[in-house]
Amino acid sequence: MCSIQNYIKGNPPGYRILILKLAVFMSHLLEINDLEVKFGLRSGDLTAINGISFNQDKGERMGLVGESGAGKSVTGFAIINLISKPGFISGGRVMFNGRDLAALSEEAMREIRGNHISMIFQDPMMTLNPVLTIGTQMVETLQAHRSITRSKAEAIALEKLKKVQIPSPEKRLAQYPHEFSGGMRQRIVIAIALITDPEIIIADEPTTALDVTIQAEIMDLLQQLCESEETGLILITHDLGVVSQVTEKIAVMYAGKIVESGPTERVVNDPKHPYTQGLIKALPGSLQPGARLNQIPGMMPTLTDIPPGCAFNPRCPLCEAICRSQEPPFIPVDHLTRMVACHMVKPDPSMGTR
Repeated sequence: MCSIQNYIKGNPPGYRILILKLAVFMSHLLEINDLEVKFGLRSGDLTAINGISFNQDKGERMGLVGESGAGKSVTGFAIINLISKPGFISGGRVMFNGRDLAALSEEAMREIRGNHISMIFQDPMMTLNPVLTIGTQMVETLQAHRSITRSKAEAIALEKLKKVQIPSPEKRLAQYPHEFSGGMRQRIVIAIALITDPEIIIADEPTTALDVTIQAEIMDLLQQLCESEETGLILITHDLGVVSQVTEKIAVMYAGKIVESGPTERVVNDPKHPYTQGLIKALPGSLQPGARLNQIPGMMPTLTDIPPGCAFNPRCPLCEAICRSQEPPFIPVDHLTRMVACHMVKPDPSMGTR
């Protein structure tokens, strides 16, 4: 999931040549290379995202998982170069279809956002304009990115409402956001995200404000639409249970870094990093009926108080002296598909370290 450069470092010359040859044939839709995001304060810059790397192919569904404060949402905003001041992208690249989004002008990014890459936010009422009808908002979104008549735009809006299973869609186009339930509003936001046929949708906790039953319906809908439309999905959530059902690969974040990544099934069924193991054990479904819920002791460190060495060491049950003094390398543990940053995890003997 990391960049080719990350695999090359520190490995034998023959291995490097093999990887470089493979790179010629690899072309990812989205590739994040050593992304770094900082927030400038009077007391100095604080690092929110610290050198993360991953990639995504067309139609691929990926999960970004971690507790609040891990850096998941900041990563999502950084991909579309929408970090609010005093935040800024301080390093790395965000390559999309061969273009570095981190280096594009605001005008160029407006052509990307909502057109090639769409974003779904936690609260649909923060996305929808309360004084405009649903139809007007959908038509304006489409006309902002395409030269199209209003009648054609309305026809496309109607088609998208049908796809997200909105009942009586013709009538709904003339209604306002407050006339819909929370689940219906989120379906409308998904329809708006899909209206320009984007290559990637970034969904930031899209079901947080919904009850459990509606959450399942929305996630099923999002998965079905991404599969049928061949749209890539980056699902940002703290819920590993949701990610395990929807995504194909996963990156677990802690204190601004990716600590484990790989195919979702492997990470969920055989987690290597102690933090990932803690998240899995905290899932209610992993317990016997009547058993007490497990929890990871302590809290996510703030940006001003990230400990030296491994950031997880104050909460880690396996912590040793090296964990408090040295930052663990991000190493492959089973070929090129699984990466872990933990001193207690042994690397695949056939691979090198980053």
